[in-house]
Amino acid sequence: MKTSYLQTIQLVERLHRQCLELVKTELERLAIRDLNNVQALILFNIGEEELTVGELTQRGYYLGSNVSYNVKKLVENGYLVQQRSLHDRRSYHVKASERGVSVYRHLSALFEHHVAEMPEAGFTPEDLSEAGRVLARLLRFWSAPGSAPSASLTDAA
Repeated sequence: MKTSYLQTIQLVERLHRQCLELVKTELERLAIRDLNNVQALILFNIGEEELTVGELTQRGYYLGSNVSYNVKKLVENGYLVQQRSLHDRRSYHVKASERGVSVYRHLSALFEHHVAEMPEAGFTPEDLSEAGRVLARLLRFWSAPGSAPSASLTDAA
Protein backbone atom coordinates (compact mmCIF):
# COMPACT_ATOMS: atom_id res chain seq x y z
CA MET A 1 0.00 0.00 0.00
CA LYS A 2 2.82 2.44 0.87
CA THR A 3 4.47 2.04 -2.54
CA SER A 4 1.18 2.68 -4.36
CA TYR A 5 0.45 5.66 -2.13
CA LEU A 6 3.85 7.26 -2.76
CA GLN A 7 3.58 6.57 -6.50
CA THR A 8 0.17 8.27 -6.51
CA ILE A 9 1.59 11.35 -4.78
CA GLN A 10 4.40 11.49 -7.32
CA LEU A 11 1.98 11.07 -10.23
CA VAL A 12 -0.29 13.86 -8.99
CA GLU A 13 2.72 16.19 -8.81
CA ARG A 14 3.89 15.16 -12.29
CA LEU A 15 0.40 15.64 -13.74
CA HIS A 16 0.24 19.14 -12.31
CA ARG A 17 3.65 20.02 -13.72
CA GLN A 18 2.71 18.58 -17.11
CA CYS A 19 -0.50 20.61 -17.15
CA LEU A 20 1.53 23.75 -16.45
CA GLU A 21 3.91 22.78 -19.27
CA LEU A 22 0.98 22.39 -21.69
CA VAL A 23 -0.26 25.86 -20.76
CA LYS A 24 3.26 27.30 -21.14
CA THR A 25 3.56 25.76 -24.61
CA GLU A 26 0.21 27.27 -25.61
CA LEU A 27 1.29 30.71 -24.38
CA GLU A 28 4.49 30.41 -26.42
CA ARG A 29 2.47 29.37 -29.49
CA LEU A 30 0.30 32.46 -29.02
CA ALA A 31 3.43 34.63 -28.53
CA ILE A 32 2.19 35.78 -25.13
CA ARG A 33 5.34 36.70 -23.23
CA ASP A 34 4.03 38.82 -20.34
CA LEU A 35 2.03 36.00 -18.75
CA ASN A 36 3.23 32.83 -17.06
CA ASN A 37 1.44 29.49 -16.97
CA VAL A 38 0.16 29.90 -13.40
CA GLN A 39 -1.26 33.32 -14.23
CA ALA A 40 -2.91 31.86 -17.34
CA LEU A 41 -4.56 29.17 -15.20
CA ILE A 42 -5.80 31.86 -12.82
CA LEU A 43 -7.40 33.59 -15.82
CA PHE A 44 -8.86 30.28 -16.98
CA ASN A 45 -10.40 29.63 -13.58
CA ILE A 46 -11.85 33.14 -13.39
CA GLY A 47 -13.24 32.76 -16.90
CA GLU A 48 -15.94 35.33 -17.47
CA GLU A 49 -16.92 35.54 -13.80
CA GLU A 50 -16.18 38.17 -11.19
CA LEU A 51 -14.53 36.82 -8.03
CA THR A 52 -12.84 38.11 -4.92
CA VAL A 53 -9.14 37.48 -4.44
CA GLY A 54 -10.15 35.43 -1.39
CA GLU A 55 -12.30 33.15 -3.56
CA LEU A 56 -9.36 32.58 -5.91
CA THR A 57 -7.15 31.67 -2.98
CA GLN A 58 -9.78 29.30 -1.55
CA ARG A 59 -10.03 27.45 -4.85
CA GLY A 60 -6.35 26.69 -4.38
CA TYR A 61 -5.41 25.72 -7.93
CA TYR A 62 -2.10 27.50 -7.89
CA LEU A 63 0.49 25.17 -6.42
CA GLY A 64 3.50 27.02 -5.08
CA SER A 65 2.32 30.45 -6.12
CA ASN A 66 1.37 33.65 -4.38
CA VAL A 67 -2.12 34.47 -5.62
CA SER A 68 -1.95 38.11 -4.51
CA TYR A 69 1.33 38.64 -6.38
CA ASN A 70 -0.03 37.00 -9.53
CA VAL A 71 -3.25 39.01 -9.38
CA LYS A 72 -1.16 42.19 -9.06
CA LYS A 73 0.88 41.21 -12.14
CA LEU A 74 -2.29 40.32 -14.09
CA VAL A 75 -3.74 43.75 -13.28
CA GLU A 76 -0.46 45.52 -14.20
CA ASN A 77 -0.30 43.69 -17.55
CA GLY A 78 -3.94 44.40 -18.42
CA TYR A 79 -5.35 40.88 -18.06
CA LEU A 80 -7.49 41.58 -14.99
CA VAL A 81 -9.61 44.48 -13.83
CA GLN A 82 -9.61 44.94 -10.06
CA GLN A 83 -12.21 46.88 -8.04
CA ARG A 84 -12.62 47.40 -4.33
CA SER A 85 -15.80 45.84 -3.00
CA LEU A 86 -18.60 48.31 -2.31
CA HIS A 87 -19.77 46.24 0.67
CA ASP A 88 -16.43 45.30 2.23
CA ARG A 89 -13.69 47.88 1.70
CA ARG A 90 -11.04 45.30 2.67
CA SER A 91 -11.97 43.05 -0.25
CA TYR A 92 -11.23 43.33 -3.97
CA HIS A 93 -13.18 41.90 -6.89
CA VAL A 94 -11.39 40.82 -10.05
CA LYS A 95 -12.63 39.98 -13.51
CA ALA A 96 -10.85 39.31 -16.76
CA SER A 97 -10.37 42.21 -19.12
CA GLU A 98 -10.91 41.67 -22.87
CA ARG A 99 -7.29 40.58 -23.05
CA GLY A 100 -7.80 38.15 -20.16
CA VAL A 101 -11.00 36.72 -21.65
CA SER A 102 -9.06 36.09 -24.87
CA VAL A 103 -6.52 33.96 -22.95
CA TYR A 104 -9.39 32.16 -21.19
CA ARG A 105 -11.00 31.34 -24.54
CA HIS A 106 -7.71 30.07 -26.02
CA LEU A 107 -7.14 27.77 -23.04
CA SER A 108 -10.75 26.64 -23.14
CA ALA A 109 -10.33 25.73 -26.83
CA LEU A 110 -7.09 23.88 -26.01
CA PHE A 111 -8.83 21.81 -23.34
CA GLU A 112 -11.80 21.17 -25.66
CA HIS A 113 -9.33 19.89 -28.26
CA HIS A 114 -7.85 17.54 -25.64
CA VAL A 115 -11.31 16.28 -24.74
CA ALA A 116 -12.01 15.54 -28.42
CA GLU A 117 -8.75 13.55 -28.70
CA MET A 118 -9.26 11.48 -25.56
CA PRO A 119 -11.40 8.70 -27.09
CA GLU A 120 -8.69 8.11 -29.72
CA ALA A 121 -6.18 7.76 -26.87
CA GLY A 122 -8.39 5.12 -25.24
CA PHE A 123 -10.04 7.24 -22.55
CA THR A 124 -13.71 6.85 -21.75
CA PRO A 125 -15.90 9.24 -19.78
CA GLU A 126 -16.08 6.52 -17.12
CA ASP A 127 -12.26 6.44 -16.85
CA LEU A 128 -12.14 10.15 -16.15
CA SER A 129 -15.06 9.98 -13.72
CA GLU A 130 -13.37 7.20 -11.76
CA ALA A 131 -10.04 9.05 -11.70
CA GLY A 132 -11.86 12.14 -10.44
CA ARG A 133 -13.63 10.15 -7.72
CA VAL A 134 -10.36 8.62 -6.50
CA LEU A 135 -8.55 11.96 -6.51
CA ALA A 136 -11.46 13.64 -4.69
CA ARG A 137 -11.34 10.90 -2.03
CA LEU A 138 -7.60 11.43 -1.66
CA LEU A 139 -8.17 15.17 -1.29
CA ARG A 140 -10.78 14.58 1.42
CA PHE A 141 -8.40 12.17 3.18
CA TRP A 142 -5.56 14.71 3.14
CA SER A 143 -7.93 17.47 4.27
CA ALA A 144 -9.27 15.46 7.22
CA PRO A 145 -8.01 16.46 10.68
CA GLY A 146 -6.64 12.95 11.33
CA SER A 147 -4.32 13.01 8.29
CA ALA A 148 -1.94 15.56 9.84
CA PRO A 149 1.20 14.22 11.52
CA SER A 150 0.72 13.25 15.14
CA ALA A 151 2.30 15.31 17.89
CA SER A 152 4.90 12.60 18.51
CA LEU A 153 6.11 12.87 14.90
CA THR A 154 6.33 16.65 14.97
CA ASP A 155 8.02 16.65 18.39
CA ALA A 156 10.70 14.30 17.08
CA ALA A 157 11.71 16.76 14.34
